[in-house]
Amino acid sequence: MSSPQAPKLFDRALLAARQRRARALGPATFLLDRVAEEMAERLHAVLRDFSAAADIATPGDELRAALQDRLGEVAAIDLGADERLPLAEGAIDLAVSALALQFVNDLPGVLAQIRRALKPDGLLLAVLTGGDTLTELRHAFATAESELDGGVSPRVAPAADLRDLGALLQRAGFALPVTDVDRIVVRYDNALALMQDLRRMGATNVLVERRRTPLRRATLLRMVEIYGERFADPDGRIRATFELVWLSAWSPHESQQQPLKPGSAKASLADAVKRMMPK
Repeated sequence: MSSPQAPKLFDRALLAARQRRARALGPATFLLDRVAEEMAERLHAVLRDFSAAADIATPGDELRAALQDRLGEVAAIDLGADERLPLAEGAIDLAVSALALQFVNDLPGVLAQIRRALKPDGLLLAVLTGGDTLTELRHAFATAESELDGGVSPRVAPAADLRDLGALLQRAGFALPVTDVDRIVVRYDNALALMQDLRRMGATNVLVERRRTPLRRATLLRMVEIYGERFADPDGRIRATFELVWLSAWSPHESQQQPLKPGSAKASLADAVKRMMPK
């Protein structure tokens, strides 16, 4: 459940409505398909069995389908508008999540809930979009709005970097946190085709502070023009960047490798340096 101090960045009720609309339109799942395949490969490298797995808020069923051969049935868990995780303490030994946690208002609180739901030595494996996602579209919109509307409307929430996310995992009580980044560049005929895919992904703007007035046609057309001028390849097709941030961490257990206590080293760094110095 979100803490009272967590800022309300995202309209999660609107997010759910946009995701329902995307399913009705016929969802664009290329990005989710890719991360589902990658997550299956990463889990394949984990040499242990999981008996109780939960998928935390991933839109659609592509991830669960990709993991079925490895895990069998994976429970689908919806965070809902209040971001409450409906799992008992120690109920699962694996939590997965794909392209969902970037829309959480209280990420530290949700990570702490996942940590409590995991059994000792349980694994969290998640992927969320990072701050460089759709950087080209954001730039083109900002330029067009500055030229024609006298200001830029909020379109992008602040995103944590890798070090921040590692610290958040530790703050939530996880052990052995690991983070890494993958970047995907997708090409489109034009910016309008990209925006149509974003609608079919349920990934359009759900910021609470978004501009509520309809986008002016002149602004939209200018954005498309700027995008084509600045982010097109020689064949005229535009580029769209998706940054994927991967997180993995374990619920603490006594069997895990532990850092040495301060002062417990048997040899000092100074002594080691002295031995390496020429006599």
